[in-house]
Amino acid sequence: MNDIFHTKLPDRGLIHIEGPDRHDFLQSLVTNDVRAISPGSAVYACLLTAQGKFLHDFFMSEINGAILLECEGDQRAQDLYKRLNMYRLRADVQISVEDNVPVYAVFGKAPAPGYPDPRHPDMGYRSFEKPEGISEKPFEVWDQRRIRLHIPDGSRDLIPEKSTMDESRMDTLSAIDYDKGCYIGQELTARMHYRGLGKKHLYTIEGNALPAPGTAIEAESKTIGEMRSSSGNVGLALLKNSEIALIERVGYKVLSNLKEQT
Repeated sequence: MNDIFHTKLPDRGLIHIEGPDRHDFLQSLVTNDVRAISPGSAVYACLLTAQGKFLHDFFMSEINGAILLECEGDQRAQDLYKRLNMYRLRADVQISVEDNVPVYAVFGKAPAPGYPDPRHPDMGYRSFEKPEGISEKPFEVWDQRRIRLHIPDGSRDLIPEKSTMDESRMDTLSAIDYDKGCYIGQELTARMHYRGLGKKHLYTIEGNALPAPGTAIEAESKTIGEMRSSSGNVGLALLKNSEIALIERVGYKVLSNLKEQT
């Protein structure tokens, strides 16, 4: 993982939040601590429903007096923009959206400008500017690395208004601060975490001819999970913890070392 290269990430958007209330506004909404944003760094966080279900994930950074949320692009960016405006109320903030922006993942060399991917050190750096003098590799290289590190990719792996932070293991990706205070969906998120209520989780699996996203995974006449994103012969699947042993009986192998933690 020491090669120097970059990959352009498709379908990315950008939300700009300006104004004197920008920090307090976001702090009451998102799963992570906005105060942890610092120059040259980013904070990974999610916006949830009141019931603690996933809506959006994004990287928060700050530049020139504005907080930037790097998020999924196109209609997903527009949806996040509309939801944030719904919560704006009397907050002195201005919100704007770019639903298609270039974002590059950079490995082996820190870009300037740019910031480390806060989810895992092996995910390199992220930058809005194309690196000069560095070779480019296809998106599939980045995608397979992500999957092998057990990292979900937004709505490709988390179903809006259905998935929970617990089943997606978002706390292992520095997406949640359990000590920051109230935010939307906090109660269910904290309860599932502290009481260990989750009965299914995302796992990395390997095998030939992985099912299409959304396809049920069955073994011994029972549904044991559902396929999410994949690239090549690896993918993420939401599996029932109690049925993990059955996955190998249908030709797949669980790669995630998180198996022992359930």
